Amino acid sequence: MATSTRKPESLVIAFMSMFLVLVMSGPIVVEGRAFFVFGDSLVDSGNNNYLVTTARADSPPYGIDSPTRRPTGRFSNGLNIPDLISEAIGNEEPPLPYLSQELRGQRLLNGANFASAGIGILNDTGFQFINIIRMYQQLDYFQQYQQRVSRLIGKPRTERLVSQALVLITVGGNDFVNNYFLFPYSARSRQFTLPDYVRFLISEYKKLLLRLNSLGVGRVLVTGVGPLGCAPAELASSGTSSGRCSAELQQAASIYDLQLIQMINELNRNIGKTVFIAANTNQMQLDFLRTPRIYGFITSKVACCGQGPYNGLGLCTVLSNLCPNRELYVFWDAFHPTEKANRMIVRLILTGTTKYMNPMNLTSALAL
Repeated sequence: MATSTRKPESLVIAFMSMFLVLVMSGPIVVEGRAFFVFGDSLVDSGNNNYLVTTARADSPPYGIDSPTRRPTGRFSNGLNIPDLISEAIGNEEPPLPYLSQELRGQRLLNGANFASAGIGILNDTGFQFINIIRMYQQLDYFQQYQQRVSRLIGKPRTERLVSQALVLITVGGNDFVNNYFLFPYSARSRQFTLPDYVRFLISEYKKLLLRLNSLGVGRVLVTGVGPLGCAPAELASSGTSSGRCSAELQQAASIYDLQLIQMINELNRNIGKTVFIAANTNQMQLDFLRTPRIYGFITSKVACCGQGPYNGLGLCTVLSNLCPNRELYVFWDAFHPTEKANRMIVRLILTGTTKYMNPMNLTSALAL
């Protein structure tokens, strides 16, 4: 029978070789603060690129001022609010769209963006866009995400990653402009008066936030709906030359934002700690909508990209009017702010007083 002539030294060398291979391949390491994003087109970073839907921003001139100068799926000339918050909290890159094939391995630990343009709090909002990721499905994907990460780093570390993460949720505007006010005598406007509709929205939103809380998150930034009646699309549809914001939509935004803050405060009291932080984006934007020149804009009524009155009709395309300097415009297209306007909003989210942030700004909340 043959005898082994393998020496102990060779076993040591083999073991060390395997060790070096493992070291060079690199372990999965959790670094920084994960960031998760839920909501609509104001925070969608490209999920809709992977869907058969008309609610897409994957063609020029979208992204004209992005680092690559190419469309990314963001409804912006450049960076959007999640990008800028990511910068502010020190993350090397913003969370990737959840549907992106690049979201795997170490990059999963940065978080994920589940947002989808066109969606609302209600499942019937945005029906005209056909295939979009509604809020219940975004939360289902978040559960799926946690399962994927657990297979990488284990369940306890995944739970810690989620509890220490920052969450941004921006939703609600489409429930007005693409549902209740979509056309005269819409189904929801026949079902509810405006005050009753807002109460219904808030009650449904509360269910979504409670489910989000049950999934283990520890800090959630909830933004209001913004000045809906002042968007170029609304100014164009009004058919007047006065440039006045739609009083009805502004009333809706004001009622909604007030009740949203009340609901956030109630949730925090019931939970026993500050999990949810409300950003009054309506008030933030009204400041530079009313006095744009003080903030370095030449107009807060005309969109940079579009056509028709106020450049507020239709989509932003290669055939649209396009302003040469996006820094001078509050609105990029018929509904969405420019990168410069987004930067001003994020600055107030980070450092704003209780005029804008409730119960505290994001910097204070992340220091807790």
